[in-house]
Amino acid sequence: MMEWTDRHCRFFHRLMSKQALLYTEMVTSPALVRGNATHLLRYSQAEQPVALQLGGSDPAELAEAARLGAQAGYAEINLNVGCPSDRVQNGAFGAILMRDPKLVAECCAAMIKASPVEVTVKCRIGVDDQEPSDVLPEFIARVAGAGVGRFTIHARKAWLQGLSPKENRDIPPLDYELVQQMKGLFPALHLSLNGGVTTLADAKAALDRGMDGVMIGRAAYHQPGDILMDADHMIFGAPKLERTREDIVMAMLPYIDAHIAEGGKLGQVTRHMLGIFAGKPGARHWKRHLSENAHKSDAGSHTVVDAIEMMHAARPAA
Repeated sequence: MMEWTDRHCRFFHRLMSKQALLYTEMVTSPALVRGNATHLLRYSQAEQPVALQLGGSDPAELAEAARLGAQAGYAEINLNVGCPSDRVQNGAFGAILMRDPKLVAECCAAMIKASPVEVTVKCRIGVDDQEPSDVLPEFIARVAGAGVGRFTIHARKAWLQGLSPKENRDIPPLDYELVQQMKGLFPALHLSLNGGVTTLADAKAALDRGMDGVMIGRAAYHQPGDILMDADHMIFGAPKLERTREDIVMAMLPYIDAHIAEGGKLGQVTRHMLGIFAGKPGARHWKRHLSENAHKSDAGSHTVVDAIEMMHAARPAA
């Protein structure tokens, strides 16, 4: 979710779910350690619980990045072994590390030693011509042996040659059965399913089959009202959220005002809010008004209120 789940996105999402674990976009250990880009660790306590997702392949560097993340107060430190982007491959981390479970184990052992916060791993079922039924159990066993107790498994291969990162999200077939088998092989581990989950009903079905967790990415981003507003009730058994989607938007206005007062731009926040009314009457007018006006020099929280009013005006009379 690089360039998606930034701090503005997470603040917005937390208004809809108190219990879902939110993840940062992937932060590379070279950026933190060599580039001194500690501003990438910035977040609000209102976003918690938040997991810091790291990318890297050097054990010492990842250990220092994990230490910085724990020091910053993140609830979890997650190593990404699933991202298939060219930039990640060129840096020798992400999904390409599925080929080297020994190195991943060394990285995780170093991170665990450096961090008092739990270290977890997000991975694929394999890459390129690997046979997932052979590779995945070996990978999990090796990395769990280093002390990792939680894995999130994207139930698709990553084709590092021949498919773009976007195609890697959709074209390789899902193998939920294999991921389910891993729960049988490793009952003591906490295993979460990722990939192709688009509804809370899908998530609940996976949990009912024995998975310990479910990670939802794009669907939660593009239709946050459908996923996050009901997650605490349907998944965690909390009372149903009484807030409406408009209530959530209005609750963002003070945050937007504060961000602009600090020199920020409206569009940096509202680009994450475009899907809140997805599938609802007038949603197109809401999205269009923000898309066309959020970049303007005088844009502010009043622009968001105007977008709501335009959405109301476009709805058919009752």
